Amino acid sequence: MAQTEEQLYEIIQTKADFEVRYYPTVMMATYVSESNNSSGFRSLFKYISGANESQTKIAMTTPVHMGKTRNGNSMAFVLPRKFKPETTPSPQESEVQIFQSKEGYFATIRYSGYTNATKEKNFTEQLEKSLKREGIKIMGSPIVLVYNSPYNFINRRNEISIPIEWN
Repeated sequence: MAQTEEQLYEIIQTKADFEVRYYPTVMMATYVSESNNSSGFRSLFKYISGANESQTKIAMTTPVHMGKTRNGNSMAFVLPRKFKPETTPSPQESEVQIFQSKEGYFATIRYSGYTNATKEKNFTEQLEKSLKREGIKIMGSPIVLVYNSPYNFINRRNEISIPIEWN
């Protein structure tokens, strides 16, 4: 099986139950749904499969970023490192948006198995409690990071990542 490119980060500090990481900027493709029933995976997968202005096939990377919005859900694919703002093809579907992420610091907690709403809630609460205990300021909403395909049954890796203030 081919190796999948993983989003780069630097571990700044390891705590008892989480890591502080620095993520550099990357290009991402995102889909925001105003429905809790649609993740946007199909539209994002079509984009990387060639449904873009140049019909470029784009390699799948990990992790997939999932978040909650006021009105629904968001899903984002990290694009391979070779893509820059000037070289990233525009999507054919207007629901798929391309953007360059901001660099930043994140507190991240890892868990295994398949992710679900209960695990996401529990690990988010655990991470928020740990950040409060450490006196670390939360700067945004949690993101669920999923590293494995649904067909990978063992050694699954998921994370909750929260943007933080770090000096």
